[in-house]
Amino acid sequence: MVKKIFVYRGKSLEELQSLSLKELAEYLPARQRRKIERGFTAQEKILIENMKTSKKTVETHCRDTIVLPEMIGKSIKIHSGKEFVQIMLIPEMIGHYFGEFVMTRKKVAHNAPGIGATKSSSSVSVR
Repeated sequence: MVKKIFVYRGKSLEELQSLSLKELAEYLPARQRRKIERGFTAQEKILIENMKTSKKTVETHCRDTIVLPEMIGKSIKIHSGKEFVQIMLIPEMIGHYFGEFVMTRKKVAHNAPGIGATKSSSSVSVR
């Protein structure tokens, strides 16, 4: 069995990691390219620096940060609006936003209807 090599738009992971931010932007979709050209926010700059230096898992609220090649292999906790959800960054995530991997809503699982919810429930005893 041959191990599949990750390729993003004709570039291997090592080649992507060696590119500068401006060169990388040329390979990303238009929305991500525009964000990189406009520059990162102060919080995003701090997050990127922490991910480069820290050995531990980094927590962040920055759901609109783009996954860059230098982040691959790191673990990060992203805020879902209620809690921090830990994810491992893999090569297939390059060019996507953090928020795409942590959902903010859960599936609604309804239980049995309560008393008074339907006409027939008024005749049910309340024991």
